Amino acid sequence: MKIIALILLSFQLFSVTLPAQASRCQNIDGHEVCIVSLKRSPKRYWNYRVAISIDGEKKPVEIYNCRSKFKIQKDGKIVSFTENSPGNFICRNFKG
Repeated sequence: MKIIALILLSFQLFSVTLPAQASRCQNIDGHEVCIVSLKRSPKRYWNYRVAISIDGEKKPVEIYNCRSKFKIQKDGKIVSFTENSPGNFICRNFKG
C-alpha cells in the first residue's frame, strides 16, 4: 500500500506543468504580434480577455469582442478593429 502511495506521489511531483509560452504569433504590418494569455468569457463566449505582446513588449490585458469587432482597453476606451488589427487575428484563431 505504501508503494502505491509513493508511486502516485512521484507522478504528482513530476507532472508539474510549466507556464505556457505565447501560443500563437503573427506578423502584422511588420510587427510580431503574439498572444501571451487568453481567457474566454463563460457568459459571453464571444468576449476574450487577452494579453498580447508586440515585438516582444507585453501589453495590458484588454477585452476583445469578436461579435461586434471592438476591444475595450484598460482605461475603458472602446476601439473598433481595423483591417490589420490584432483583434482580427485573435478572433480568427479562437472562434468558438
